Amino acid sequence: MTETLVNAADRWRPLAELLQALLERISGEVPGWLGAGLTVGRGDRPLRVLATAGVAEQLMPAQLAHGGPVVVAADTGEPVVTDRLFGDPRWPELLRETVFDGGPAAETIRGAAALPGFWDEDGAFVLSVTLDRAPDEETLAVLRRYAKLTEMTLVVAETATAGDPDQTLDLLASRAAIEQAKGAIMAVRRCPPDEAWQTLRRASQEFNVKVRELAVALVEYLGGEVAAPAQGVREIRPSAPAHRAAERLWSAFTNVSP
Repeated sequence: MTETLVNAADRWRPLAELLQALLERISGEVPGWLGAGLTVGRGDRPLRVLATAGVAEQLMPAQLAHGGPVVVAADTGEPVVTDRLFGDPRWPELLRETVFDGGPAAETIRGAAALPGFWDEDGAFVLSVTLDRAPDEETLAVLRRYAKLTEMTLVVAETATAGDPDQTLDLLASRAAIEQAKGAIMAVRRCPPDEAWQTLRRASQEFNVKVRELAVALVEYLGGEVAAPAQGVREIRPSAPAHRAAERLWSAFTNVSP
């Protein structure tokens, strides 16, 4: 595998600067914003801090070392919110004094929110904000909007620097298939994109098939025909177990839907 995002900090510095500007833009849409951070990981590799803004410059490394909403979101694949960043029993080792040496920023921090996402089958990220108040539903709604921008930025960046044309085509094919399957899951379950992704991911693990194969099999099952790849994108052929998994997954959805 060619050099990836999480182990090429120098090569990806321009991307980090672009993402930092994106994080700073969140401040205009989230009342009480004190900082925002983006961490990334691939496969079993640990999370790495890719970009920060505001107080997140100190908070992100501290969370990776001592726990926090970012780590919990990455581990569970679920959004995490707290109205008490320091002192939350879910991460008892994250203390105010371990992050800051006093100062007004340390005293104003109250809540935080973290939203997990992905940019391909193995690449995951967590977008997070730190606030001087408790987060609410609108906080997560803003993060979801920016998570989509983050996701596409990472896709374009990794595709452009893959170096191997076959790897680039594989990435594009996987991406297209997963997006179609996510759309179908969102429609039937009436859920946001991050929940649809986690549903697809958990199903792939349960049935022991690749996410991209399950995604294509699901699209083919719903359409009643073999899915044609987009122009210039390589074809993904699902295995028989992937087809069976897709059928069982959709049956489970429709059996519980109103």
